[in-house]
Amino acid sequence: MSLTGYTAGVFDLFHIGHLRHLEAARRHCDRLIVGLTTDELCTAYKHKVPVIPYEERAAIVRAIRWVDEVIPQRSMDRWKVWEDRRFDVTVVGDDWEGSALWDEYERRFGQVGVKIVYLPYAGHTSSSLLRSVLQRLSGAA
Repeated sequence: MSLTGYTAGVFDLFHIGHLRHLEAARRHCDRLIVGLTTDELCTAYKHKVPVIPYEERAAIVRAIRWVDEVIPQRSMDRWKVWEDRRFDVTVVGDDWEGSALWDEYERRFGQVGVKIVYLPYAGHTSSSLLRSVLQRLSGAA
């Protein structure tokens, strides 16, 4: 039986943490779909405009060998994605584990047989850190 997995993210200022997340996500499935947060959702949800525009981020993520498909993430509602794509496994960072949202997802996904995998945050590099360094450098120029 072939398992389809789903993970999502902004993947702005692509770095080693992103790469490791995608590689680890793929270990839990045979086919990996990545929901790439649109510029509009990122601005609304995180109150930040991505440095790299959606189409360029999509090209980067699509080029990763562990990724089979990139779809726009226009909503934070993972259940809506499941209703459309019927994945078997969903992968998310362990910073979400135990949150009210993901407790509810565990209940709902458990009823339909979807496994949730929480990946540990690994690494010291983050897009927020890279963004702040770029902002400091551009201010110094």
